Amino acid sequence: MTKNPGIHVLTDARWAELEPLIDAVRPPCKVPHDNLRETIEAILWRHQNGAKWRSIPGELGPWWKAAQTFIRWAHLGVWERLLNLVQQRGVALGMTFLDGTNIRAHQKAAGADKKGADGEQRDRREALGRSRGGYGTKACVIADGRGRAVAFALAPGQAHELPMGPELLDCLPDVPGWVVGDRGLASDTFRDRIWDLGARPAIPPKHTDTPVACPPWIYANRHLVENLWARLKEWRAIATRYEKTAKSFLGVLSFAATFDWLRG
Repeated sequence: MTKNPGIHVLTDARWAELEPLIDAVRPPCKVPHDNLRETIEAILWRHQNGAKWRSIPGELGPWWKAAQTFIRWAHLGVWERLLNLVQQRGVALGMTFLDGTNIRAHQKAAGADKKGADGEQRDRREALGRSRGGYGTKACVIADGRGRAVAFALAPGQAHELPMGPELLDCLPDVPGWVVGDRGLASDTFRDRIWDLGARPAIPPKHTDTPVACPPWIYANRHLVENLWARLKEWRAIATRYEKTAKSFLGVLSFAATFDWLRG
């Protein structure tokens, strides 16, 4: 364990859980195994504190090594594979929950390379846009019956979460019993998609819609996904988006969600 008591890093027990998972999904890279824990702790410290990479304490190794490793692995999908791997502990599919949230973007998040496109096209590619809450990202999650993240989808801040619903349903490892969502997902087409999947929707109708069945004893459990977002946003790099690219921000979400699974 890192010796500095003022730094929030991994316990030996948590590292013993995490190390084989990371070894299973990491690509061949320049991070020697002996330095792997140090690098992961630096990444963890940065995302929990929402600090600049250069602010990582020297006790956690070179800041640039942590930054390069995280960004490279994010673009290779390593953090999403890590989240998928930890789910082998068992996804609770009696109920699943869909929910979206708007995350404000820091001004530095708008600096991604345009890659030949204009600023508007770049923002769409990197899931950034202006909504009533300001400039940011719409992040949607599908969670299992214990309120643990299964997968995420990103869109510009002004986007509606409904188009991300089918994509997230396809990320489930099997057919759930119920799919629970708020009125933002109220759509006959989407409910039919859930029925066709073999599951049952619990999505209340909009006030102007024809009434549909939404069992209150099922819908009352939606607080589990709201609690999930509350836990994830304790990480300052999730409460505010600092990442310039959508892949990197998806990596932050997947990294944090992995730790949420490990907490039990």
